[in-house]
Amino acid sequence: MAEDHEKLLTDLDVLQEMAADMSSYIRSDVLFWPMGRSDLPRLTLGGYLMRQHRLLALHHLLSDEDRQKLHAAEDAFEAATNEWTVRVEQRIGRELEARLRQWAEYLRDIRSDESAKTAAYYGNAVETRAMIAALLARLDTPPYRPDRHAADETALMDKQLRARFQPGPFVWPDAWQSAYPQSTYWWLYGKPL
Repeated sequence: MAEDHEKLLTDLDVLQEMAADMSSYIRSDVLFWPMGRSDLPRLTLGGYLMRQHRLLALHHLLSDEDRQKLHAAEDAFEAATNEWTVRVEQRIGRELEARLRQWAEYLRDIRSDESAKTAAYYGNAVETRAMIAALLARLDTPPYRPDRHAADETALMDKQLRARFQPGPFVWPDAWQSAYPQSTYWWLYGKPL
């Protein structure tokens, strides 16, 4: 459980760093923005939104000080994106295209002869699917416009995954499970065959 909490605090650290760079990121044309430290993932809206979803859903596991950090990061994100609705929507569209290609490639790999090896990395690979979910959810929130093409493509890939999916335990830290109800995030509860 302590390890799960450490991962959540790492998420908070990453979210804060992403929020601090968000204004520069939004104004740039770079899709995968390198952040200042080598131990951090590249900044994308999908990476930010996935972590924000998780941290907001699990805020009760954070200390008061950490909740304040979370709210400060949210405020910085909103300040950086509020005046750039069209640009944010376009950036989400570009990232969705990239993430959908990445997820489709993973699904192709699990259908190949190397499926057992590829399936073993599912817990890491499925982060891409979680980012797709976060990006689609953001587009479903005003003032943005839903991307029906990306939603349909995601549904088609989900159908392909379900055909090879073995339901099972939650693939991420147990403490995160309440942020991802099985009815919506079924692909986090098991692994591909």
